[in-house]
Amino acid sequence: MKSILLIIFIAWVLPIKTIAQGNLLITPVRVVFEGQKKMQELNLANTGKDSAKYLISFMEIRMNEDGTFDKINEPDSGQHFASSNLRYFPRTVILAPGEAQLVKIQTIKTNQLTAGEYRSHIYFRAVPHENPLGEQIPAMDSAGISVKLIPVFGITIPVIIRIGASTTKVTISDLAMDDSIPYQLNMLFTRTGNFSVYGDITVNYISPQGKTTKVGTVNGLAIYTPNTKRHFHMKLDNKAGINFHKGRLQVIYNTKTDNTPASELAQTELELK
Repeated sequence: MKSILLIIFIAWVLPIKTIAQGNLLITPVRVVFEGQKKMQELNLANTGKDSAKYLISFMEIRMNEDGTFDKINEPDSGQHFASSNLRYFPRTVILAPGEAQLVKIQTIKTNQLTAGEYRSHIYFRAVPHENPLGEQIPAMDSAGISVKLIPVFGITIPVIIRIGASTTKVTISDLAMDDSIPYQLNMLFTRTGNFSVYGDITVNYISPQGKTTKVGTVNGLAIYTPNTKRHFHMKLDNKAGINFHKGRLQVIYNTKTDNTPASELAQTELELK
């Protein structure tokens, strides 16, 4: 009999105030160092019924124009990693059920950095429980193969260092309803300047009579440097029986920062036909 152990890595790279995956809850979901800020904390909590162990490391990530991510080892043109200017502790966390612990992240040698944005992602990887001593694989004939799948969950949190003043701007264009997918709005975000952006999208329907109804929201949309474009597809709410062939749609992108209230960075409208 042959046995095969397959470990499936499930990594979540999610730009939201709280992330939960595999019984691990993390707050906040992004860390930005700017100005005089040198130290920040992440709160990890085990929401499961069993003890859990997590290994902590850095991961370098590329964002694609469709919002997907690739793990990379070398920065793209115009991209700068932050990991060499960061340290964190502890590097391993073991949490009992219902237990929480802080992970501290600190910047180092930032006085050596030139103006711009530096980004890496801190990675929390769950360590699978070892099989109890004496556990046996179910018996089968000698020619059979036993396969055991073990999912390994991981969460990444962006950690960003910003040096200098922001010159970033965002525009929204190419708005179009997708006739092949009911109530889907397609749009293109274009970012210029030196920093990434992160914020919430709100879509309002404005009837021919001027009545405004909110028909969609998406929280936590990011456009990371060095990307200048992001294509986005958004489902709209048709519960109110809105006629998406009359009136117009208003799209608002409100940015979020750690130090200031949310502010509108981009807005545009689509005349419906």
